[in-house]
Amino acid sequence: MPKVGMVSLGCPKNLVDSEVMLGILAGRGYELTPHAEDAEIIIVNTCSFIDPAKRESIETILEMAEYKKQGAAKRLVVAGCLVERYRQDLLQEIPEVDFVLGTNDLERVLEACEGTGERRTVDHPFDPYLYTDFTPRVLATPSYSAYIKIAEGCDHPCSFCVIPQMRGRFRSRRFESVVREAEKLVHAGVRELTLVGQDTTSYGEDLGMRDGLATLLGQLARIPDLVWLRFLYVYPNRVSDKLIETVASEPKICKYFDIPLQHSSAPVLKRMRRGSHEGQFLKMLERIRLAMPEVTLRTTMIVGFPGETEVDFAALLEFVEAAQFNHLGVFLYSNEEKSGACQLPDQVPTAAARKRQRRLMAAQRRISRRGLRRKIGKVFPVLVEGRSEETDLLFRGRLESQAPEIDGHILINDFAGAAPRAGEFRWATITDSSDYDLVAHLGAEHFLGPAPACPTRPALGLVQIQPEVSCQLPAAGSQPL
Repeated sequence: MPKVGMVSLGCPKNLVDSEVMLGILAGRGYELTPHAEDAEIIIVNTCSFIDPAKRESIETILEMAEYKKQGAAKRLVVAGCLVERYRQDLLQEIPEVDFVLGTNDLERVLEACEGTGERRTVDHPFDPYLYTDFTPRVLATPSYSAYIKIAEGCDHPCSFCVIPQMRGRFRSRRFESVVREAEKLVHAGVRELTLVGQDTTSYGEDLGMRDGLATLLGQLARIPDLVWLRFLYVYPNRVSDKLIETVASEPKICKYFDIPLQHSSAPVLKRMRRGSHEGQFLKMLERIRLAMPEVTLRTTMIVGFPGETEVDFAALLEFVEAAQFNHLGVFLYSNEEKSGACQLPDQVPTAAARKRQRRLMAAQRRISRRGLRRKIGKVFPVLVEGRSEETDLLFRGRLESQAPEIDGHILINDFAGAAPRAGEFRWATITDSSDYDLVAHLGAEHFLGPAPACPTRPALGLVQIQPEVSCQLPAAGSQPL
């Protein structure tokens, strides 16, 4: 069978889509390779959420197209969000592309890879797609960690966002399906599960469930051998008392809330069609911290939104200082065509937006530095991820407060006992800190007892080609589930 290579761009939700396509291909007998020059079929799963993501997707497609001239590639397939927005443009402007698949066409990947003739796209898209626990996946994450997409689409009317146009209305996976998939993953050696969706806090509402996310978390926390369970992408006005209580009471659920607020100024939030204001946000954060004093709080903000004044930005700076987030990301507003904000007046000049981004990140850097210094001398469980490639220190890992591929790392400069293995949970003493990372001494003791390291999956080869323009995603290697 032909060799297939995959480039997956964008968020973890997109990565799950890539894993599904790889699972379908592996089930048909395709060989998976990380080497673009060896791949006979190359698939680029694109992101187009904001303008930089669109540019990266186009650059990656053009980069992979070169392997049709210089490598073994005979077929180039483009999938994902960029296809939903620019299907015909891609087919017309990049003739090297042999087939395109939208976000609802994932199950047609065999057709895309095996097709011949003139047809370069599906005749008619499928209904809105949602994978199940029966859907094969080849994990592109390390053997000890995996994502589970619990829902697809979005019903929120945020004026800066075009995701509902690309992904469709919000739809939850069946409760039993999510639980069965989680059980299979843990049985295969996964020790850390991360639930993702456009808005995880809306999970189950379309199925008639109340507090669906809290109920799901409570059930998943009962799975034996699972160590860490976390969830991302929380909509602020959906943070219920039941959700807070569940996270606080279940030891396996990471005390970690990722709540993209986008701004704090009431006038800006109103134009974003999100509502609320800094006072309500601070009360919500206080409720969470009262239940979990050591909780980790992460958020993202958008600067340069149309109509954002210096007064609005000053209010945002003041809010960030008051909120004291552990992790904060700052995006420049991207004026996306077909978004509700596209035609809004009072567009903020890019130079002014960039200046605000730098000021906000400087404020957050100080907050992060102070917070990490307070951890020096304390002992925490650490998930070892392997050798450190970025520094001269020996190994790297993560705390419960550090989500995979998003937050900082623990850099391990020495250890007691046996050399650590990727996937082990060990106790570590923090010895130093920087703006975003920590340095630690690794003890010999295992967290939760002397459990062996996670089993290694049978090697199918590294399926994730790393394009030169992107280094967002981890190396891959897994088996179908």
